[in-house]
Amino acid sequence: MTEFCLISAPGEKTCQQTWDQMMAATTRNNNLSTNHKFNIPDLKVGTLDVLVGLSDELAKLDSFVDSVVKKVAQYMADVLEDSRDKVQENLLANGVDLVTYITRFQWDMAKYPIKQSLKNISEIISKQVSQIDNDLKSRASAYNNLKGNLQNLERKNAGSLLTRSLADIVKKEDFVLDSEYLITLLVVVPKAAYTDWQKSYEGLAEMVVPRSSHLLFEDHDSGLFSVTLFLKAVDDFKHKARENKFVVRDFQYNEEELKADKEEMTRLSTDKKKQFGPLVRWLKVNFSEAFIAWIHIKALRVFVESVLRYGLPVNFQAMLLQPSKKTMKRLREVLNNLYKHLDSSASAIIDCAMDIPGLNLSVQEYYPYVYYKIDCNLFDFKV
Repeated sequence: MTEFCLISAPGEKTCQQTWDQMMAATTRNNNLSTNHKFNIPDLKVGTLDVLVGLSDELAKLDSFVDSVVKKVAQYMADVLEDSRDKVQENLLANGVDLVTYITRFQWDMAKYPIKQSLKNISEIISKQVSQIDNDLKSRASAYNNLKGNLQNLERKNAGSLLTRSLADIVKKEDFVLDSEYLITLLVVVPKAAYTDWQKSYEGLAEMVVPRSSHLLFEDHDSGLFSVTLFLKAVDDFKHKARENKFVVRDFQYNEEELKADKEEMTRLSTDKKKQFGPLVRWLKVNFSEAFIAWIHIKALRVFVESVLRYGLPVNFQAMLLQPSKKTMKRLREVLNNLYKHLDSSASAIIDCAMDIPGLNLSVQEYYPYVYYKIDCNLFDFKV
């Protein structure tokens, strides 16, 4: 399970004692979770008013950065296309897998100097992740346009003989060209009707050149036949062909146009390959940056909420718990019993979804201890 509970509780005589109590309650007899200390440095506290305002701002920032992390991850899966099963190995934070990064979290002093105020640190993160979000939009737009144009051309070169491009099928020698009187038509004939076609095509109109029909290409359902006739008989031939379930393709051989289509396909395919590598590298780097920023926001939120709840001087232990799905409910009960003395109003776990007509209220979670969820499952699909 890739979901973590990031909690904090006030230091007893020492923070180590708080840690030992939690470990005893969750691991000694019941093995409810795998636990790690979550190291938060000595940040600048600031005033109470700033902390209260920052608590709301960080909640919004947390949600925004979470959405950017998921967008980058999802786009990585989209770009990898047929290799999307390799997406997890490309989604790393600081060169390690996400679980390792979270369980061994160390504050990045270079990116987020702790001499700065909490508000300044949150603004640094906000600017950084907003830039990633904007860059992702522009890069994704450019790559998607290229990919879309290529897919459109590929679609033209695939599908039924009734609609697909014929550029890679026909050759110059299949046609009578530059004639004042003659023209070569291309006709799609169902496979079941090949014999009918061979017997009847010369009689579908006057002035069809005898034995001029040749099978040029076939797919699962149909064949593409050429037939040569006099220009003045074209309308009559098309009409009779339609009556016999033979479809005349509207096609004129133009070497320059066909060459341009092939060159465009080659150009788009080459451009896509050229852009693929740098785009994947950019996504890897910026996923890492966004994910690191997100976990730092979680650390900021734990710090701010712990100071607001437990007061000064700063004295709390932040702890990361990784339960299994089966143990989550029991873990909640154990933690509630362990920490219910911290908040008399939270004598029972409040975890209710309110459904009031006209109000759109999401699930409200409140516990007597500081709690934030970290969910590393970034996809709605299985990769």
